[in-house]
Amino acid sequence: MTDSGKADLGVVGLAVMGANLARNAARKGFGVTLFNRHAARTEALVRDHGREGRFYPAESLAEFVDSLNRPRVVIVMVKAGKPVDDMIEELLPRLDRGDILIDAGNSLFSDSARRAEACRAKGVEFVGMGVSGGEQGALEGPSMMPGCEPAAYARIAPFLTRMAAQAAGEPCCALIGPGGAGHYVKMVHNGIEYADMQLIAEAYDILSSVYGLSAAAIGEIFAAWNATELESYLIEITAIVLAKRDATGGALVDSILDEAEQKGTGRWTAQSALDLGVPVTAITEAVYARALSARRDLRAAAAAAFPRGALPPKPPKAADVEAIRRALYAAKIVSYAQGFEMMSAASKQYGWALKLGEIASIWRAGCIIRARMLDRITRAFAVVPPPAHLLLAPDFRDAVTGAESDWRRVVALAVENGVAAPAFSSTLAYYDGLRRARGPANLLQGLRDYFGAHTYRRLDSPGDFHTRWGQDGEEVAVG
Repeated sequence: MTDSGKADLGVVGLAVMGANLARNAARKGFGVTLFNRHAARTEALVRDHGREGRFYPAESLAEFVDSLNRPRVVIVMVKAGKPVDDMIEELLPRLDRGDILIDAGNSLFSDSARRAEACRAKGVEFVGMGVSGGEQGALEGPSMMPGCEPAAYARIAPFLTRMAAQAAGEPCCALIGPGGAGHYVKMVHNGIEYADMQLIAEAYDILSSVYGLSAAAIGEIFAAWNATELESYLIEITAIVLAKRDATGGALVDSILDEAEQKGTGRWTAQSALDLGVPVTAITEAVYARALSARRDLRAAAAAAFPRGALPPKPPKAADVEAIRRALYAAKIVSYAQGFEMMSAASKQYGWALKLGEIASIWRAGCIIRARMLDRITRAFAVVPPPAHLLLAPDFRDAVTGAESDWRRVVALAVENGVAAPAFSSTLAYYDGLRRARGPANLLQGLRDYFGAHTYRRLDSPGDFHTRWGQDGEEVAVG
C-alpha cells in the first residue's frame, strides 16, 4: 500500500472465483477492497476469511472506488456478456485517467477488444485477462493470461505475478498481447481442454464398453498412466473421479447423468477456427459430442430403433491397455498442436505477435490443462526458427509416428465394436490428411468448377483455369 488506509486493488463480484481471487491477493500481502451487489457475500467472505489478510468491505461502488490507491486497479469477476458491460458502464464514470480495469471472467475476445477501445476513450486502461485453474487455482495460484498494452501490464504485473501459480520458479503469468488477445488465448486453452476431456472419456468408454472393466479398475489404469508422459491434472482427477463411491456403495460416475454441459468457450473456439480456416478437428468433435450428449431423448429413441448386441466380456491384456495409452497420447498431441496452430493463425490475423512458447510455459501449472508435455511444447517453440507446426517438432513427430500402429488399432477397435470415438478418429484423420503431399481436393476443385465455374489451378501451368463443361468441353485460362 502507498496510502495508509486504502487498498492496493479491488475485486467486484464475489462468487466463488471472485472471492478466491480476492483471498489469493490478500494472502500475498495486498490490501483488497471487496464489493458485491448482494452484500451478504461480502459479509460472508470477511466473516469466514477475514484473518487471511487485509480486506476492505464496501457497501457501494462509490465507496469501493474511493477506498483504492491511485492509480486504481479493479478486477471484475461477474458473468460474461451483458453483466460485464453493465458493470463497466457503472464503474467508468467513477474512475480516473490511468486507472486499470481488469475483466478476469470468461469473456469473448471480440467483446474484450471492444471494451478496450471504449475504456481507452475514457483514459482508463482495460485488461481482458483469462484465468484458468478453477476455484482451487484462483485461491492457490492460477494461470493468468492478461491482454493489454505493455505499460498497463507493467503496473499490474507486481500483483499478478505473485498471485499466479509458479512453475520451475517462474510465474504462470505473462503479457499475451493487446486488446482481446488474453481472452482469445484463454478461449483456445478451454478448447484444448474440451478435446483433452473428450479423448479421456473415449478411452474410458473403450475400456468400459469393449473390455467390460469397472469404473474402479479403469481408475487404477488412469492412475498408472499419470506416472507416464500422459501425466496431467486431467488424468490425475480422472483416476480420482472413477474411484469415488457414493452412498449406495457403487461408483459415483455410474450414477451421473450422461449429459455434458458447456458454457460456450469450446463453441467459440470452433467458430473462430472456422473463421480463420484452421482445422481444429479434435476441439470441434468434442463440442459436437457434448451437443449429442444433450439429446438424451433422441438417443433413447435411436437406441431402441438401432439396438446394439451386448458385447461379451473380454478382459484386456496388458498390450491392449498400453495401446490405448499410446493412442491417447498421440491424439492428445494432435489436439494441442491444432490449438497452437489456431493461435498462430489468429496472431497473424489480428497482429498480436503471440509468443507460443511463453504461452505453453504459463500453462505448466495452475491451469486445467497443465501437463508434463507442456514442458516439451515450451522447448519445441524455443528453437530458432520455431517449427511451423507442433507435429513437425522432432519430439512430437517421433512420439506420434511411434504410436501410429496402436492409434490405428484403437480406432479400428472402437469402430468394430460400435463405440463412438470421434476425437480419436478425427485426430487420426487429421494426421493422415496432414502428411499427404497430395490429397483429393483436386477432385473437389473439378466439381466446383463444373457446377459453379469457380475455376481451378493446374500443377503444370500458372494462373486460373475453367473448363466449359456444358459447352464445348474446352479448357480456358481465366483472367
